[in-house]
Amino acid sequence: MITENLLISFGAKIKNYKAEDIIFREEDSPMYYFQIEKGKVKLNNYMEDGKEFIQNILSDGHSFGESLLFVDRPYPMNAIAMEDSSIFIMPRQNFLKLIRDNPEISLNIYQCLAERMYYKYIMLYNLSFQNPVSRLKLLMDYLKSYHDDKKPYSFQIPLTRQQLASLTGLRVETVIRTIKQMEKNQILKIERGKIYY
Repeated sequence: MITENLLISFGAKIKNYKAEDIIFREEDSPMYYFQIEKGKVKLNNYMEDGKEFIQNILSDGHSFGESLLFVDRPYPMNAIAMEDSSIFIMPRQNFLKLIRDNPEISLNIYQCLAERMYYKYIMLYNLSFQNPVSRLKLLMDYLKSYHDDKKPYSFQIPLTRQQLASLTGLRVETVIRTIKQMEKNQILKIERGKIYY
């Protein structure tokens, strides 16, 4: 995460988005660095049948789309606000100057990109599983890996069942059924509709 003062000093402005507003579309040219001040954004694609595939869900402090500022390629996904969000937007040239002038920021960007690549590898591998329990468990293991307390049921999954389905390529009905089975097998616990893993 780049500090607010540094972002502003390099020409970043805050732009407010309402829930469901499109920040950028698949095939748009990358023109800006985006960093969420407050809110939630999903990166997604829509299949031919209209089904949504969510690549990632990002929240306060996360940046997105920056890897494409280094190559001359269009966005391979959409970015959509999931709730009212305030996002820092910085023109591409300003972002490139910021990282040239601040080598420690470059290291942070590399670490962030490496983490995203790791997530992509995990999710790509996840899609090879036929078993829905394996798909959901791998995603939940990844999410929980950022949580300090590793005890069973100590981590509340911050996603809806629909989001779990969209992230794993499963149908929402399959996710609901599988989560109930996972609870029966004591892999997770459900309290007041919330999933604890």
